[in-house]
Amino acid sequence: MSGEYEDKPQPLIEHLIELRRRLMWAVGAFFVAFLICFYFAKALFNILVQPFKWSVEWAGLSHRNVELIYTAPQEFFFTQIKVAMFGALVIAFPIIAQQIYKFVAPGLYKNERAAFLPFLIASPILFLIGAALVYFFFTPMVMWFFLSMEQGGGEGEVSIQLLPKVSEYLGLIMSLIFAFGLVFQLPVISSLLVRAGFISAQTLVEKRKYAIVIAFVAAAILTPPDPVSQIGLALPTILLYEIAIYTARLIERQRAGAAAEADSETEDTAQAPTSQEADKA
Repeated sequence: MSGEYEDKPQPLIEHLIELRRRLMWAVGAFFVAFLICFYFAKALFNILVQPFKWSVEWAGLSHRNVELIYTAPQEFFFTQIKVAMFGALVIAFPIIAQQIYKFVAPGLYKNERAAFLPFLIASPILFLIGAALVYFFFTPMVMWFFLSMEQGGGEGEVSIQLLPKVSEYLGLIMSLIFAFGLVFQLPVISSLLVRAGFISAQTLVEKRKYAIVIAFVAAAILTPPDPVSQIGLALPTILLYEIAIYTARLIERQRAGAAAEADSETEDTAQAPTSQEADKA
C-alpha cells in the first residue's frame, strides 16, 4: 500500500489536476451507469414495485391487480430518470469511493490508510443491509398500513381504493432506503470519530438518552407520517447506537493494548545494556 501512493508534497496545481482526474472518473462511471439503468428503467421500477405487491397479498387483496397511475404526461418519464439516477448511484458508488480514497490516500500515513480502508468497505455493505431491510420488510409493512385504510364500499359506504402515483411511490421507497441507509452508517461514523479522538465510548454512553430522543425525532422527519415506518426506523437506530458504543470500546481497548505494548518495548530498550557496558561486564 505504501508503495502505491507517494507521500511527497505536491504543488496546488497538481492537487487540482489530480482532483479533476478523480472527478472525471467518478462522473464518467455515474454517467455510464445512468445510461444502462435508464435503458432498464421500467424493469428496475417493476422490481421496486415488488414490495407493494407483497403488501397487497398481506392485506388479503391478492385478487386485485396492483396498479399505479400517473396524472401528468411527463410524470412517468421523469420517474424513470429518477430510477436511473438512483440505480446509477448504487452501481457507481464503489468506483466513486475508490476515486475518493485515491485522492485522499497520499495525504494519509500508512497506519491511517489501514484504518480508513475497512470503513470504506463497511460503509456500502451497511447501506445495502439497510436498503434490504426497507425492501423486504418495512416498505411492505408501510404499504400494508396504508392499504388497511381502504373502504370496500357497500351499504352507506363509498368505495375508496389506494391507487398510488408512480412518482409518489418512488419517492416513498427512495426516502425510506436513503433514511435507513444513512442510519446504518452510525457505527462507521462513530468509529471514525473515536479513532480520531473526537469522542469516546464513555461520551456515547452519557449521551444515550439524548440519542434515543434524536432517533425518534429523525425518524419522524425522514419517514412518512405513519407510526410503522417511524418506529421501524427509530428502533434500528437505537440498536445501531448500542453497536456503536460496543465498537468504540473495542477500539479503545485495542488502542490501550497497543500503547501498553509500545511502552513495554520502550522500557525494554531503556533497560537493555549498551555494547560498552556489556564489554565492561
